[in-house]
Amino acid sequence: MRSFSKVMTIISVLPIFLLGCSKNVEELKPSGRLHLYDYEQTAAQLGIEIGEASDESSKQYKPLNFSPQHSMWFTVNDYPDILMNKTEEQFKDAVKECFLNAQSIGVNTVYVHVRAFGDAYYKSELFSSGLFMSGEIEYDPLEIMTDIAHELGMSLHAWINPMRCQSDVQMEEMDDSFTLKKWFSSDETRNKYISLIGDRWWLCPAYDEVREFIADGAAEIVRNYEVDGIHIDDYFYPTASTDFDAEAFAESSSNNLSEFRQEQCSLMVKAIYDAVKNENPDVLFGISPQGTLKGNNTQYADVQKWCSEAGYCDYIVPQIYFGLQNESAPFEETANLWKNLVTNSETELIIGICTYKMGKEDIYAGSGSDEWITDHSVSSKETSIVKNMGLGVALYSYDSTFCPSDENAGYMKKERSEIETLLS
Repeated sequence: MRSFSKVMTIISVLPIFLLGCSKNVEELKPSGRLHLYDYEQTAAQLGIEIGEASDESSKQYKPLNFSPQHSMWFTVNDYPDILMNKTEEQFKDAVKECFLNAQSIGVNTVYVHVRAFGDAYYKSELFSSGLFMSGEIEYDPLEIMTDIAHELGMSLHAWINPMRCQSDVQMEEMDDSFTLKKWFSSDETRNKYISLIGDRWWLCPAYDEVREFIADGAAEIVRNYEVDGIHIDDYFYPTASTDFDAEAFAESSSNNLSEFRQEQCSLMVKAIYDAVKNENPDVLFGISPQGTLKGNNTQYADVQKWCSEAGYCDYIVPQIYFGLQNESAPFEETANLWKNLVTNSETELIIGICTYKMGKEDIYAGSGSDEWITDHSVSSKETSIVKNMGLGVALYSYDSTFCPSDENAGYMKKERSEIETLLS
C-alpha cells in the first residue's frame, strides 16, 4: 500500500524517452497505465494542528515515503551526462525524464548521490562543490531533483558516503575554509582524523569530532531540503591495516581491534540516525551494506546490531548482487538469511538487486560464473522472489537498467517489462 504524507498534484504519465545514453537503445514506451493516486487533503497530512497554525512544528516538512519501497540508485556517474556544463533547464529536463523512466517500471523511491567523495551536489557550508558541478553551475541540483521527484509523486532519499573523501590533488586544491582541508593540512589531525588509503582520503570514525562532523553533514541536508530520507551505502572501514586508527585504539580500553572498529562504526551510524531524527523525526535513515555477513565483517559493519536494535536505521538494503546459482551466496538463500536477521520491528528490509551483471561473467560465483551470460532474466526472477517474500526491492542502477550495452539492449528491454509487471 502506498502511504503519502504530503499533498501532491495529480499528474498523468508523460511520454518517456531514454536520456543520457550515447548508445542506440530503443525508445521506451509508456505502459498505458496512468500513475494516478488518490490524495486525501487532511490536516494531519498538511502538518497542521487545528488552532495551532502558528506553531513552528506545523511548518515542518512531512516526508513522502512508501511501503513497500521500490527503489533505484542514481549514482554520481550519471552526472557527467545530465549535469556537467548543463543549463538549469537542461538539467531539469534530464532529471524529469530519468525519474519518469524509473517510475515507468514501478519505482517509487529514488536514491540520488549527493555526496560521493566529501563533495556536495547541493549548497553546503560544510563540503566543497561536487566534481561535476563545473561550468559555472549556479542552480542547486538537489533542490531540483527533490522538487521533480515530488511533482511526480516519488520519494527522494539523499545518498551520501560519510567516510570517503577526495583524492590527494583535490584535497590540495580545496578551499582552506572547509573542515576537511583544515584536518588535511594540520599535523595534529592529518593521518588521524583523515588518512590516505589507496588514492583517496578517508575520515576515521574513531573520534568524536569526526563522527560529529559526519552527523552534521546529514543534518545540514535534512534541515535545508525537503528530502524524504538519508541513505548511506557500504563504504565503512576502508582497510584492515592497524595504522588507520592505531592512536584511537591505543587510547581506548579495548583489547580487540575488530570489536573496537565495529563499535566506532555503530557510533557513527547512530550519530547519523540521531542527527536526522533531531532535524525531522519523520525523515527516514537507511543503510545499504554488503550482501553477505562476511563482506560486512571485513568493513567492521555490525549489521546484526543495526538489524536487531532500535535507533540505528529505519530500513536496510543489503546488496545481494548475486545470481540464483552463485556457489557461495545464492540469491534466495542469502535473501532469507537477511529476512531472519532483521528482528527489529521498526526496521524495514529491502533487497538490493543488480542489473549491471547482465551478459557478464560473475568471476566470484564459482560454478555459477556463467549464469548472467546464459540467462538474461536473472534480475526479474530475483525481483519475483523478493515480491513473493513480501519485501521491498531496490535496483542498482539507473544506468545499467536504462542504458545497457548494445548487445544487451533487447534483453534489458524485456527485463524492464517483466520488472514493471512485478512492481507496478
